[in-house]
Amino acid sequence: MWRSVNLILDGAWGEKDTALVDSGVMLECREWGKRLRYVARRRDIEDFWRKNETYLMDAPFILYGSGDFHHLAGVLIRRIADTPFTLVSLDNHPDWDIKPPYWSCGGWAARALHTGRVERVSVWGCGNFELRWPARLSADWRALRAGRMEIHAWAERQTPAVQKKFNCMTRENWRERFTRFAEGLKGRRVYVTVDMDCLRSEEAVTNWENGLFAAADVAWAIGELRNSAQIVGGDLCGAYSPPLYERWGQKFAGKWDHPKLPPVDRAEALKINLAALAKIWPALTGDKNH
Repeated sequence: MWRSVNLILDGAWGEKDTALVDSGVMLECREWGKRLRYVARRRDIEDFWRKNETYLMDAPFILYGSGDFHHLAGVLIRRIADTPFTLVSLDNHPDWDIKPPYWSCGGWAARALHTGRVERVSVWGCGNFELRWPARLSADWRALRAGRMEIHAWAERQTPAVQKKFNCMTRENWRERFTRFAEGLKGRRVYVTVDMDCLRSEEAVTNWENGLFAAADVAWAIGELRNSAQIVGGDLCGAYSPPLYERWGQKFAGKWDHPKLPPVDRAEALKINLAALAKIWPALTGDKNH
């Protein structure tokens, strides 16, 4: 059994990828990248899982590409035998959408609640427009009202009305809130997923809008979880890669939904992202040798 898998879908972590996952294996899956990016057909998701399940099931921790693949977290949780568990997502987006398509990076967290594996989803670090009206109409409000999904968003990024509705956190109080949250999970099973777009723009170059966390913040938060709960697995994605799609519908929807970003210097982006990964990955995997 290996500790981790570097799932290579798009070269987001460099052509040779990174020694940070040298306790695991690299799984070459670029042939799946265009098919699965941003939105994916159910049959493609299931084919991907069947063909790679043997490798993925053995690793508690998975590193993969752009945040355009974050919906794969909803598949990767199948690795966890001990269920149910709490899913903690560090992300600039809530991923709470219930409208079609079923497999998309904007709705995977809501879908995860209906797998029978996840008892609660807690998202930390949201700072984008999806919490505002009318975008929030497509959220899984049944799960939100039941307390099975909770959103911890940045007050600095929201209107006063949104701040009040979601009891938003601030840079001054978020650590205190997170500590209380982690303590409430004492002894419980937790799965942690990290999308690099939760980081501020100085520390991550992504395909989406950036959040307000520093890499050290994310590492600290995972450490708080590890001190109280049992981390049974996790994954990390969100480094930048050029958006390449297999189908016209993917390309059209992706171009419409993604923010307009300035040109990206890929060498500089990789340097920035690897520096953030070097802080977060050891906290996630519990590997003190890095």
